[in-house]
Amino acid sequence: MTPTLPTGLVIAVLGAESTGKTALATALVQRLRERGIPATMVGEYLREWCEREGRTPRPGEQQVIADEQTRRIDAAAATGVVVADTTALMTAVYSEQLFDDRSLYADALAAQRCCAITLLTALDIPWVADDMRDGPHARQPTDTLVRAALTGAGLSFAVVHGIGGERLASAWNAINAIAGSEGRARARGRADAKPASWSWPCEKCSDPECEHRLFTDLIGRRE
Repeated sequence: MTPTLPTGLVIAVLGAESTGKTALATALVQRLRERGIPATMVGEYLREWCEREGRTPRPGEQQVIADEQTRRIDAAAATGVVVADTTALMTAVYSEQLFDDRSLYADALAAQRCCAITLLTALDIPWVADDMRDGPHARQPTDTLVRAALTGAGLSFAVVHGIGGERLASAWNAINAIAGSEGRARARGRADAKPASWSWPCEKCSDPECEHRLFTDLIGRRE
C-alpha cells in the first residue's frame, strides 16, 4: 500500500543518538521515490555544523542551528514530500540536556506542529560510537526529553522499532496508518488544524514490548 502524501507534507524522524535516524530517513525517501512520490531528505544540520567547525556548539550558537534546520525543511517542502532527519526540536532537547537551557523549545515546537507525521526511533538497536556522539549513557535521557516535549505540547508521534528492514517496515506501516486511515494527513503550514487521533506512544517508558503492543493494537483496528 502506498499512502497519499501531498506536496509540502513533512515526515520528521526524531530520536536519541545512534538510534538509526539517518538510515531510516534515507530508506523512507528511497521507498517514496520508488512509488512515484517526489521526496527530499533534509539532513541534520547540527551534525554538519559540528563536522565543519570541528567542535560541538556553545550555548549561544544553538538557536542559529535550530533555525537553519527549520529553514531547510521549509525550503524542501515547497517542492514535494520531505523526510527530515531530525528537526529543531532535537537541538532544543540537546540544549536542555547539555546546558540546562529550555529557551529553544517555543520555536522548535511551533515548527514541529507543521510536521504531519513524527516518527521516534526506539532505543532497541546497538550503540555505534563516533567522534560526534556523547556515549550510550545519553540515549535514555535524550529519549525521555523528546517524549516529554512532544506529549507536553500535545503532539502525536509513532515509535518505530526493529533492525534494518524491520525498522523500515514499522515506519512504513505507521505512515500508512496515519496518512491512509485518516485520509487527511496535514500538509505543511496547517499547524492550526486539530491534532490527529493516531497517537500511540508510551509516555512513561521506552519498553519496546509495551510500545509493540500498542502499535499492533492500533494497526489491527485500522486494517
